[in-house]
Amino acid sequence: MWNLRILLRFNKSVDQLAKHLNSETVGERLDNGMTLLHLCCLAAVSGKNDSVKELDCNDTEGKSNVSYNTSVLQLMRSPREKGDHEDRTREHVNEQSTKTRNREAREQIRLLLKKGADPAIISKNGFSPLHIVSYKGDVEIVRLFLENCSHLDHTGAGSLTALHLSCLSGQLEVTQALAQRGANIEARDAVSYSPLHIACLYGNETVVEYLLSRGVDVNISGSVGDRPLHLAADRGDYKVVQLLLKKGARVRLQDEEGNTALHCCVRNGYLNILNLLLQPQYRNDAHIPNVYLDTPLHVACYEGWFECSKTLLTFGGSGLLLKENLWGETPLHAACTGGYCIDLVDFLLSQNSTSVNYQSPDGHTPLHSAAFHGHLKIVQLLLSHGADINLTARDRYVPFDKKEEQTPLMWAYDQGHDSIANILKHFRRPGMCDEYARGEYLSPLDTSYFPIPSPIGKLRTMIQEKIDVLHLRTLIPPHQHLSLAEIENLENIDSGSFGKVYKGRFNDKIVAVKRYRANMTYGKSDVEMFCREVSVHGSLDSPYIVKFVGACLQDPSQFAIVTEYVPGGSLFSTLHEQKRSIDTLTRFNIATDVARGMHYLHTLPQPIIHRDLNSHNILLSNDCRARVADFGESRFVRNIFEENMTKQPGNLRWMAPEVFTQT
Repeated sequence: MWNLRILLRFNKSVDQLAKHLNSETVGERLDNGMTLLHLCCLAAVSGKNDSVKELDCNDTEGKSNVSYNTSVLQLMRSPREKGDHEDRTREHVNEQSTKTRNREAREQIRLLLKKGADPAIISKNGFSPLHIVSYKGDVEIVRLFLENCSHLDHTGAGSLTALHLSCLSGQLEVTQALAQRGANIEARDAVSYSPLHIACLYGNETVVEYLLSRGVDVNISGSVGDRPLHLAADRGDYKVVQLLLKKGARVRLQDEEGNTALHCCVRNGYLNILNLLLQPQYRNDAHIPNVYLDTPLHVACYEGWFECSKTLLTFGGSGLLLKENLWGETPLHAACTGGYCIDLVDFLLSQNSTSVNYQSPDGHTPLHSAAFHGHLKIVQLLLSHGADINLTARDRYVPFDKKEEQTPLMWAYDQGHDSIANILKHFRRPGMCDEYARGEYLSPLDTSYFPIPSPIGKLRTMIQEKIDVLHLRTLIPPHQHLSLAEIENLENIDSGSFGKVYKGRFNDKIVAVKRYRANMTYGKSDVEMFCREVSVHGSLDSPYIVKFVGACLQDPSQFAIVTEYVPGGSLFSTLHEQKRSIDTLTRFNIATDVARGMHYLHTLPQPIIHRDLNSHNILLSNDCRARVADFGESRFVRNIFEENMTKQPGNLRWMAPEVFTQT
């Protein structure tokens, strides 16, 4: 068999090939399941498209690939992807040589068919010779195969037929040849997509038009209820949408998530298709919600599509503005959550049916949404329109007697949006003082803003904090009770929302001093965070954790945490500010050190969850060994079955996907 491969690869004559062929060798297979006919097809079509490469060196062990975001033919990869020197060399073969090779390959195919080769044999990659030539559009060879193939609907990887592949690559002549010889035009692949689905998914207009002329069901459903119209609208292919509508595509049909074609087109802002679908003859309904109770207007607002939103409001009326989705969000909430278009938010606020302080069933307002997601300009716009910073939200899943009411300030603070928290905590409510107009901000030095939480809540918190500090003093060993006066040569080296970090000397050693601001200007007290960080960090002893030296606990105005000084700075600074190049071994060491630090925390008798691991909180020594730092968000795991932690700690940009998606 190896000799036959060499004959094909170097384009030996048909006569030379015929001498080696017999009833056994014609059906012989390589390790990856390919036959001589597979190899001849690749040789024949590679001249038409240089992206077609040999299948014999890519054995996928028969695994299917039904993802339409990648090449369906796993073996048809470009020379850059495979990096094969011989493939790159073949790109420079002159045109005459290519024609000669293709002609020779076709003669070899005819010979193989005459000797009994089967064009429907599937390789381990899941494709037959007929699949290959259908995908690449060689109609001459397809017709040869049709004369010698007893069945046209054999399936390969992902249950794809040859017709699916010709529709995927937009090969009209091949599609016509297959359909005319009896190929099933409504065959289903592994996700129940028909050839029409595939042609619409890839925007192959002429193929769509031909399939519709053959009488294929224009409303045929995929495995999750998605119709060809859903796919064309989501892709934004205006001409394909027109073809489907002319053949009777029903615009109000919903997939299993309840999405109509309107939802699909506005998700990507296709205004021309939206206007087409909203034409009276199609009797569309802009009020139809999906399973999340999102109307098309919700979707447009989440994505920030201004013109689409205006069009939907014109068509569906102002009643759309009052529709709530599953999370109690109106379109205004949605625009503030997405935060993509401030003009859209301004437009929605100008509508008579819209209230800037509309509260969902759990109490959250558009200001809550914008503050939670960190959209500073939208927060400022809402405040200028009279948004009330003191309206509170509640967790609908917490028992009523345990509900904690939270303001927009608290939501912004919990998510680490310091600039928004700073604006909200210094915003003077309208009507508080005559000399301030609505929407005017106070200087950060002015602390006369309306207190959050309420005065009673503030008093209750202060009492609890005193109890926490007294308890903390009993936990920390006497030698770790420090005073700022004992630390010499304090030098400011960093700052954050908590306060400032200093470098100093204590007992002839260089230390870092994290000094907290003791105030009540945040929704979550700094004292509470300070006590938590000291109790967590003070219990740790590992070479992969920044060493805790002590804490200043006596005077609230001087609360501070003292640790060893790590001279290399943070990993973030090394990569993004100093822009140092880190070799592979050093990267491995850093990753290993961090992993060991996490393993230490998680395997303590009373495990600790860091909850804010990012490159800012990984410090490097001079020899680039890593230590984990900053335990302000950390928690002891008291009971793994107890919901004793907030769902989304730390900064969203560093959040693990499984945490980010929790609700």
